[in-house]
Amino acid sequence: MPHWGYSLKEIDETRMVKASLREVDVSPKWSREVCKAIVGLTIPEARKLLEEVVAMKRMIPYRRYKKKRAHHAQTKGPGGYPVKVAKHMLKLLDSLEANADFKGFDPDEVVIIHAAAHKGRRIRKFIERAFGRATPYDKQLVHIEVVGEVKG
Repeated sequence: MPHWGYSLKEIDETRMVKASLREVDVSPKWSREVCKAIVGLTIPEARKLLEEVVAMKRMIPYRRYKKKRAHHAQTKGPGGYPVKVAKHMLKLLDSLEANADFKGFDPDEVVIIHAAAHKGRRIRKFIERAFGRATPYDKQLVHIEVVGEVKG
């Protein structure tokens, strides 16, 4: 079995909880934007935000990957509804909450201090074309990690 590390180097195991999703089939770009949106929120606040994104009631602002994206009044700029990423992040928050509960922390007190999305394995595929040619298309998998800390 591989050993998965976290990109956050200084983890105080007595006050922090962590959880990760490995090789998830979601967009790495939209995963990054969702991770940026939930940092600084408590677990219930992040869950409420992601549930509203899934219901398409609240947008995630796009900061980096925003070329040719429409601007919206809700986000004061480019934004969108990354529903697939939000559904996977809700599962990740369930895991983070269970880990906090296992360590004896109150899950409502845990603040997300770190969330990151990294590119994972790339699955290569080909579409057969006429005259013996082929066009490649790849599936990019993503690793998502979240670290929460109990304040106080």
